[in-house]
Amino acid sequence: MNFQLVCVEKIELTQYKSDMQETFQKGFEDTFGKTDAVILPEKDIDQSLNAEGSAVYKAVVDGEMVGGAVVINESKQHNLLDLLFVKNGVQNNGIGKKIWYELERIYPNTKVWETCTPYFDKRNIHFYVNVCGFHITEFFNEKHPMPDIPDDFIGDGNEGMFKFKKQMYL
Repeated sequence: MNFQLVCVEKIELTQYKSDMQETFQKGFEDTFGKTDAVILPEKDIDQSLNAEGSAVYKAVVDGEMVGGAVVINESKQHNLLDLLFVKNGVQNNGIGKKIWYELERIYPNTKVWETCTPYFDKRNIHFYVNVCGFHITEFFNEKHPMPDIPDDFIGDGNEGMFKFKKQMYL
């Protein structure tokens, strides 16, 4: 497998966003069934892509885009893994793990990584905790609401989101 993690070109953004939306949609629908709601609206993706300090990466295997990640550099030693996805049909091949390890290599001075994932996505929870070495630090729900949640967030965001941190030891 010839794996690379490279910056997304502007011309590729339409396909990149479509692949990401399809992946998040399927993850939600695999748990809750078919829905007409868009689980990850394009405006939410654009907010991440255009955030100050954001870097947008695509994962490429043998010349084909198979996933990606958006990292927001919040300070010289603190990064937010805002979005990470592996396209439907190529999951369970270690691509997510390769994306994560390559991000760690690209950002060697990061002391703290943070990310979030919904409570229902057991596969993501397993990935972040057991594969990547993150720790759950917070559980957002109706009694402990997530700050700055978008109005159109599916399920209002207070049904449950896990926040993760990974302390790097440099």
